[in-house]
Amino acid sequence: MTQHVTPPLVLIPESAPFTADQRAWLSGYFAALLGPALEGATALAPGEVPAAGPALADNGDAPWHDPSIPLGDRMAMATERSAAQKLMAAMAQQDCGQCGYTCADYANAIFLRKEERLNLCQPGGKETLRMLKKLEVEVAGAAPAAPGAQAAPAAPAAAAIAAEAAPAAGAATGPCGYCRENPAEAVFLSRRRLNAPGGEKETWHIEIDLAGTGIDYAVGDSLGLFPANAPALVDTVIAELGARPERVVATRFGEATLRDHLLGHYALGAAPDGLFQLLSLLTSGPARRKAQALAAGEDPDGDLAHLDVLAALHKFPGARPDAEVFLEALDGLQPRLYSISSSPKADPGRVSLTVDAVRYSHRSRLRLGVASTHLGERLAEAAKVRVYLQKAHGFGLPDDPGTPIIMVGPGTGIAPFRAFLRERAAVKAPGRNWLFFGHQRQASDFFYRDELNGLKEAGILTRLSLAWSRDGGEKTYVQDRMRENGREVWRWLEEGAHFYVCGDAKRMAKDVERALIDIAAKEGGRSPDDAVAYLAALKKAGRYQADVY
Repeated sequence: MTQHVTPPLVLIPESAPFTADQRAWLSGYFAALLGPALEGATALAPGEVPAAGPALADNGDAPWHDPSIPLGDRMAMATERSAAQKLMAAMAQQDCGQCGYTCADYANAIFLRKEERLNLCQPGGKETLRMLKKLEVEVAGAAPAAPGAQAAPAAPAAAAIAAEAAPAAGAATGPCGYCRENPAEAVFLSRRRLNAPGGEKETWHIEIDLAGTGIDYAVGDSLGLFPANAPALVDTVIAELGARPERVVATRFGEATLRDHLLGHYALGAAPDGLFQLLSLLTSGPARRKAQALAAGEDPDGDLAHLDVLAALHKFPGARPDAEVFLEALDGLQPRLYSISSSPKADPGRVSLTVDAVRYSHRSRLRLGVASTHLGERLAEAAKVRVYLQKAHGFGLPDDPGTPIIMVGPGTGIAPFRAFLRERAAVKAPGRNWLFFGHQRQASDFFYRDELNGLKEAGILTRLSLAWSRDGGEKTYVQDRMRENGREVWRWLEEGAHFYVCGDAKRMAKDVERALIDIAAKEGGRSPDDAVAYLAALKKAGRYQADVY
């Protein structure tokens, strides 16, 4: 009697760029990953291409991957797409890495049930979180099961997921200092004010000692940092609750006093929906209906954008939850990500950041940026700070040091380009360097003035184009300087220059793209459609790179 042997399930086709052993290993990996989702699947004959499954998110097929497009419009563009692609459309589209993923990879990790946390998209905030929750039902019905799968960053392509994630299979966290779940302990060295007297902004050059952390970074990378809330704000929240700061509370972060929990574990910024839901249970009548509306994302009084945790407690003065229940209703304090403004070759053993301290008043109450003021005023020299490295996603110097580069970085957007210039100076790279920098006023806001002028005198910085929006009667921005120098910008691009932009995603970066398209049309003689296609081709070739937030 002939025994029927079921051929092994083939998930990687022979046309894939792997050896036979690699294909077999990858097929086994995905079979284990997808588990029950493959039960009953038909084995493929040699050379047969597998039937397509649910489409994963991919930047190459994502017309919504533009941070300037409102969430509603992005979701409309993804209406007929797969569940994973809809999840991606809900993200902030900045590929900033604060969640530990790119937007596409975070969406795929949720879809494949490798990531359960839906609140990691810091730029998207509550808007993204609400949309992800709405999509949960669709995801549950479409996603393949992956029992026991550990949360791990996914790579843009399926093969890359297997190749990179498999060696770390079963590990809950990555190496110390290289993921947000496993930060290293560094030492805060110093801060130096970059604005001269008279400036409206408060910007700091921050130095951190990496000795002993094991962190090895490259220019273009970012540093994740875990901040602490301002003690004065924490004490005010505790007083508003009528609670005892020394009360020990057990939460998902372990046992600690209420004050310590609020200092280092829980976010006191934008009030989460869960807090409004809790407050709705502790009040009645119109106040309850108002709290329920806020929990649903509605804005009955037009003040939702300004309701942080303390303001939410002020808004519902009769609702005072128990401290333990109150903590359960809050979001965890998320790390903040900053572009690195130093070079490991020029600044070995340390890292620098360029940070705007956020301060503003609302209804006679001073509001503070958590991480920016933690770095700008509260951290003492030699204090320990938890940090991790976020590797850049397609943002870095060209492999060939002779390639010319054009950098556009107004304000704190100068950070990675200071790193680029220091790196090129350290290795004596022959490539030309052109920096467009701008801010409000030259007298007070010319960050790293002496350093940049020194690089220019040394021939490292070939061209320095400056734009000041508050000097003179007419506002001038970096995109205006680009157009003024359009012929030379076009010449550099035609000679193979790489183009970089860093800064505000919703306005400045889009204005810079528009200026580049206009230059391609005017100086390159392209039609409007061909000029747009020219920019797309630069992006596809990796010659246009953005670090936006």
